[in-house]
Amino acid sequence: MHELGRLEDLPESYRADLTARNLVPLWPSLRAVLPPGKPTSRTQPISWSYADIRPLLLKAGELTPMEKAERRVLVLANPGHGLEKMQASSTIYLGMQLLLPGEWAPSHRHTPNAVRMIVEGKGAYTTVEGEKCPMERGDLILTPTGLWHEHGHDGNEPVVWLDVLDLPIVYYMEASYVTPGERQPITSAGSDRAYQRGGVMPTPMFTRSANAFPMLRYPWADVKATLQGLATTATEAVQVSYVNPETGLDALKILGFSALMLRPGQTLNLPARSTAMVFHEIEGSASVSAADQSFSLKEADTCCIPGYTPITLSNLSADQPAFIFIADDAPLQKKLGVYEVRS
Repeated sequence: MHELGRLEDLPESYRADLTARNLVPLWPSLRAVLPPGKPTSRTQPISWSYADIRPLLLKAGELTPMEKAERRVLVLANPGHGLEKMQASSTIYLGMQLLLPGEWAPSHRHTPNAVRMIVEGKGAYTTVEGEKCPMERGDLILTPTGLWHEHGHDGNEPVVWLDVLDLPIVYYMEASYVTPGERQPITSAGSDRAYQRGGVMPTPMFTRSANAFPMLRYPWADVKATLQGLATTATEAVQVSYVNPETGLDALKILGFSALMLRPGQTLNLPARSTAMVFHEIEGSASVSAADQSFSLKEADTCCIPGYTPITLSNLSADQPAFIFIADDAPLQKKLGVYEVRS
């Protein structure tokens, strides 16, 4: 590939004429936006220890009352993007959120899609469009774009969860905003119980639900049992995806979510994919190795690996399984036609 001309090669007067007319020559910057072989990634391999986060999050609970925070969150930021950008990757935002007993995080709705992976505690709940979704460790709760949601806590211990949003890409599109709302009356609960058995779903009056998101809470007890059952027959990867139970499509439109079980002592080699990936340890311990770096994850630890990078996952226990929650932007990349896997 031949060398392209540099901006400095052009006469200063010519460059001034271009600037005055809001014009930019492409060729000096062509390789920056179209690098050969694979993209240039700002996302750095990085991990966040929950043991480090937890005391700082609890301190935030002492320092900042809910009425001054609206959402009490410490953002897991990737330095490759600049900490001020509050991005874990180019498309994924991560944050650890704290709700204390008796608190209520007020109702709002926003354009970015969000999910909550519950990390610790009990007694809290999220209300989404009137449906009360209890929060228990390992549960995944959806708050899709445009749906009213709020958080309440009737228990007696701190509750913490991991927020995963597509905020960076929605913000980049200049489509990110929030609308505050009033406290919601609880009108329903337990939609997850209607979809607890694979292969069957409710069909009232022989029609499918018109609800675009018929299932908002994915209980960890059900997901874990499914993984354990799959482990008795699967030969290598034991993994399930979080999907819309009526369509079989991804639970949300931009980001994808799955749960993976590593058998005791198992090592799994993942091919390089075009998506950055977030790994969050639900139970057990595992190492995540990529790009000459290795992170040891204990329960509630999180890491992010850039795209186009082969990844090795290893269970660090010889006698206990490890369970990992995974988030990526494969749904978006597939819609755009840029998703790829490299052997």
